[in-house]
Amino acid sequence: MIFIAAISAALLAIFPRGFPNYDTIYYLLWGREIAEGMSPDYSAPLAPTPHPLYDLLGAVLSPLGDGAITVAVILAYVSLGLLAWLVYRLGSAWLDRPVGLLAAFLVMTSAPVLSNGLRAYIDIPYMVFCLAALLIETKRPRAGWPVLVLLALAGLLRPEAWLFAGFYFLYLALEFHLAPKDGPDDILPDRRPGMNFGRLRIQMRQDGIDRSLILMACLAAAGPVIWVLFDLITTGDALYSFTGTRETVETLERDTGPVDVILFGPRRLGEVMQWPGMVGALVGIVLCLKTMPRRVMLGLVAAVAALVAFALMGAAGLAIIPRYTMLAASILFIFAAASVLGWRLLEPGHPWRRPWQVAAALVVILYLAWLPNQYDLLGKVDRDLSNQSLVERDLEALVDEGAFIPPNDLVDELSVEDCLPISVPNHRAVPRLAFWLDLRPSDIVSIAAADEQPTEGFFLAPARDFTVENFILDPGEPGRAVTTPPPGFEPVAENRSWKLYTSCLAG
Repeated sequence: MIFIAAISAALLAIFPRGFPNYDTIYYLLWGREIAEGMSPDYSAPLAPTPHPLYDLLGAVLSPLGDGAITVAVILAYVSLGLLAWLVYRLGSAWLDRPVGLLAAFLVMTSAPVLSNGLRAYIDIPYMVFCLAALLIETKRPRAGWPVLVLLALAGLLRPEAWLFAGFYFLYLALEFHLAPKDGPDDILPDRRPGMNFGRLRIQMRQDGIDRSLILMACLAAAGPVIWVLFDLITTGDALYSFTGTRETVETLERDTGPVDVILFGPRRLGEVMQWPGMVGALVGIVLCLKTMPRRVMLGLVAAVAALVAFALMGAAGLAIIPRYTMLAASILFIFAAASVLGWRLLEPGHPWRRPWQVAAALVVILYLAWLPNQYDLLGKVDRDLSNQSLVERDLEALVDEGAFIPPNDLVDELSVEDCLPISVPNHRAVPRLAFWLDLRPSDIVSIAAADEQPTEGFFLAPARDFTVENFILDPGEPGRAVTTPPPGFEPVAENRSWKLYTSCLAG
């Protein structure tokens, strides 16, 4: 726990401007609607894919009001600390502590990991669940239900975990036997029914189908079943998340499909690991398999499974973006660390010790040569967080100052509901204003997606180019930048980032 607290505190000291991203604000907003007995409002254009576990977390946090955002930020920093600790523990278990420490350092200095983690994306908690399951399996092979429980929770955040749970269940339910090389293929420990693949025979496990196996089957299916039921209950469409995600991918014109997996998949992984990490991971895998295959086999299988899941999801129509490769990258960073320090685990005089030392020196040189680029990448993370946080704080300041309460001399009290809709320059402002003003997302109109600009209500405009540059939801976001309100709108508030106008003036 000291390790996790130290990493979280260090990140808070170095990057103090973490905040919930667009998706996470929506989950908190939808959770509040669920807690109030309403169906989540998914109707806003470019609304993210709902994720049951975080929507339910939003419902649990809803009594905190705006404090739910603070809790989400705290969870973001703690999740990064947990991620570093799990990578350290896995590296220590497979190889040794110095390798684990270096791997944790490499993960925590990956710009995409930090950027997404400090914005409270769900991907870091998802990775934590998956790596925790992997650590349990490392410590206790065929651990069974504890691993499947963690994968079920991960499966309520990202569908790749459904594949992991399915493969792991098959691993538990089946036994694999190899016939001796110098004997006939039918030399097996018993005569249970099975399937032969050359010298490999696959059989049902010794205990057969019992209560334990049925429980594990239920746990393996829990992720997709709960997700489908959640979609069915909240939208009436059991496949809403899948179809909605594909539509968003098409709208944002992101890379997707089998061909793009081949063309862009390695590049997206490279954006997380960078060239030194990619080369180091490859060198580490080759040398570890050559000298200590049993120690690293589980890690290699896990990395391959994560990459295969990423490829299958991308081929099925989901976006091919860097953060979806971060689980595989976090495991591969352990092999990158092994490429530098793994030679220490070989006995003096081992024929591969000296070649490994030479390879380690080359990898270190590559990392040192890349150091200026890495410094720039981490500096960009800090600048982006600071700039975006400033713009969002200024937007929240308008809310706190009561700028969205319609000014009216004829009525003692009005509320924002008396002057709707609120027109905003792009999609990014929609969930934030809806959350802070206790509105439905559909009460806020993104001009970028509107067929025509509303002629009444409020109109929010950026006050300077800095706001526009740091408040873009996605480079592929459709629409146009509109900074001039329609006729009849009068200014009511302004700060360094925003100007607010309304047509609801009366006196």
